[in-house]
Amino acid sequence: MENLVLGFAPTRRFVFSKEDAYKYKELILQKMKSFDLPIEIVDLEGINEEGLLFNRSEESQIIKRFQDAKVDALFVPHCNFGTEDIVARIAKELGKPVLLWGPRDEAPLADGMRLRDTQCGLFATGKVLRRFNVKFTYITNCHVDDLVFERGFKNFIAASNVVKHFNQLRILQISTRPSDFWSVICNEGELLEKFNIQVHPITLEDIKQKTLTVEKSSCEELDEAIAYIKKTLDWSSVSEDNVRRIAALKVAMKQYADETNSTAIAIQCWSALQDLIGIMPCLANAILTDEQIPVTCETDIHGAITSIMVQAATLNTEPTFFADITVRHPDNPNGELLFHCGNFPVSLSVEETPKLNKHFLFEDHSPGTHEGEIKGGDMTIARFDGDHGEYSIFLGKAKGTTGPFTRGSYVWIEVNDWPLWEEKLVKGPYIHHSVGIHANVVPALYEACEYIPGLNPDPVDPTKEEIKAWLRGSDINQ
Repeated sequence: MENLVLGFAPTRRFVFSKEDAYKYKELILQKMKSFDLPIEIVDLEGINEEGLLFNRSEESQIIKRFQDAKVDALFVPHCNFGTEDIVARIAKELGKPVLLWGPRDEAPLADGMRLRDTQCGLFATGKVLRRFNVKFTYITNCHVDDLVFERGFKNFIAASNVVKHFNQLRILQISTRPSDFWSVICNEGELLEKFNIQVHPITLEDIKQKTLTVEKSSCEELDEAIAYIKKTLDWSSVSEDNVRRIAALKVAMKQYADETNSTAIAIQCWSALQDLIGIMPCLANAILTDEQIPVTCETDIHGAITSIMVQAATLNTEPTFFADITVRHPDNPNGELLFHCGNFPVSLSVEETPKLNKHFLFEDHSPGTHEGEIKGGDMTIARFDGDHGEYSIFLGKAKGTTGPFTRGSYVWIEVNDWPLWEEKLVKGPYIHHSVGIHANVVPALYEACEYIPGLNPDPVDPTKEEIKAWLRGSDINQ
């Protein structure tokens, strides 16, 4: 996992206390480091004695430092009023997500003088950023130790990571969609033109040949995959040869992803694949998803995009699961079943020894499914989708709940208002496929859309106004 590279450009203005600006620069840096996030901070030390942005003649040096470091985002805390024009020019040149914030000012001194006027400078910089057409995130003016700063900073880092991975998206497409799945039709040209999302297609024959080649080899990757399956799962329902071929398919998909620089995979998982190599890809999909290469079923390209975004919102610390939104809970009016044939990550299983099984639905009952219930708890459910040239991402929070046993990989969830969810999903542009993750990343995904032109956030719970209020810290007594 790569760290997010953050450009740190604390700013001051010459007419206010440079000593206090320097003091706050150090306090902010210490606070950022205390959050222990997977970020690399690139600062201004060495450009001048203070490590602060204020001298217009240093603009080109600062831009070059950040560009050479390939920063993914820019943080410009105003340690006093700040120098708004140089902030805007640097932000414009970098073209990365920008975080604007400043620590709350102290009371005026006994003689009536004020040391920083930070809040006043934030108003100025916000206006100038707008003039430069620079999108930015803002955290309410507060103390360095206030929870609202911690919340806003962490959310900005997560949102920036979503933007970073979205902008690098290349999807390995293994064959066309199944003929019955009109719902997963996507416009590959439009995804490239609007978002620079690249799709690299290969055929089922390609994946068959590589799988069989890997299966006959004695490579370390194959040995590790076989050992993982045998150690982690109950594979008593399948044969030794089945395990080897499932492992070979996993390795083959991983090798193709590496060769094509793809970060996600969408595969035609049935039913021609079973005729070609005699196995289901579900467990192979599950293992790769656990390894941060999410794999979506039925060649769902939009599902793969969703998976990368949701995964990135946790700073790539949690695996996603790709699910059908299937049936309503028999007793809970706000309950719903999230299910798929057998592709949920093994790490999420509630069973001590998860089951490697044969498919329960298709007539050939090919081996290769990871069946069983996964853990509940707090989750985010999301879906990137679009039609007629317009794209949005459905966002909602859920929690696990109890429900009856069913076959396949599954979890029962409860939401705030299922009829509202159902109406939004049916009326679109969404379908029955969704991506879940065990984290609340709705605010991060919402904020990421600010930096992705052409993508609109579509939250159902919390609402847009509730997300904005949470980010402002309206629920925190300050």
